Amino acid sequence: MTNACPLCGHGQTALFHTLAHGAQQGRQFWLCPVCALVHVPRQFQLSEAAEAAFYQTHENNPEDPGYRGFLNRAAQPLLERLKPASVGLDFGCGPAPTLSRMLAEHGHQCADYDYYFSRELQLLEQQYDFITCTEVIEHISQPAEVFARWLRCLKPGGLLVVMTQLWLSQQRFSQWNYRNDPTHIAFYHADSWRWVAQQWPLDICYQQRDVVIFQRKID
Repeated sequence: MTNACPLCGHGQTALFHTLAHGAQQGRQFWLCPVCALVHVPRQFQLSEAAEAAFYQTHENNPEDPGYRGFLNRAAQPLLERLKPASVGLDFGCGPAPTLSRMLAEHGHQCADYDYYFSRELQLLEQQYDFITCTEVIEHISQPAEVFARWLRCLKPGGLLVVMTQLWLSQQRFSQWNYRNDPTHIAFYHADSWRWVAQQWPLDICYQQRDVVIFQRKID
C-alpha cells in the first residue's frame, strides 16, 4: 500500500506511525522521503461535516490575552517586516477572527477567509502584501494546491506566515499530543519548509519554533 505525498506528489511514501490505542486506533501516518511531510491518508480523515462540528468546539476569544499572546508568536515577526499600511489576508481565520484585529491595531488591513466560517471566494482572487496561516495548514489535505493559490495571491516581495508545530523525530512523534487531534492530517518538518522554498519562488526570511515566514521573490 502506498499513498502519494499531498505536498510534493512523490508516490513512494512509507508508513511512519500507527495509533495503537484510543478512539482513533489504527489511524495511519505516512512519511514522504522527499519533502519530509507526514500525512494522514484520506481513509483516516474526518468528513467535512464532522470536521466542521469539531471546529465548533474551539473556544478562541479575541479578547483573551493568552490567545493573543499565542498568536503574537506569528504577529510580532511579521509586524517587524511589514511596510506601513500593508494589506493582507488571514487564511483560516476560524469562527472568531483575532489575528486580523491584532494587525489592524498596528495600522494594517487584513481580510478574513475561512473554508467553514467565512468562505468569501472573491478574497482569493485578490493580491496581498502578506498572507497569514496560523494553526491551519496541519488541517489541509491538499497543501500543494493551497501553496499554489497563495502564490497567486501574494505580491512580489510579499510575506507568507505559516504557524504550525513541527515534528522532530519518529520517537517524539509517537508520543506527540499534536498527532492525536483528528483534524490534524499534515505534519511538517524544518526540511519541509526548505523543500517549499526550493519548489516555489520563496525565500525563508524567518524561522523560529513553530513559525516560518516566506518572502516571495521579486522577478
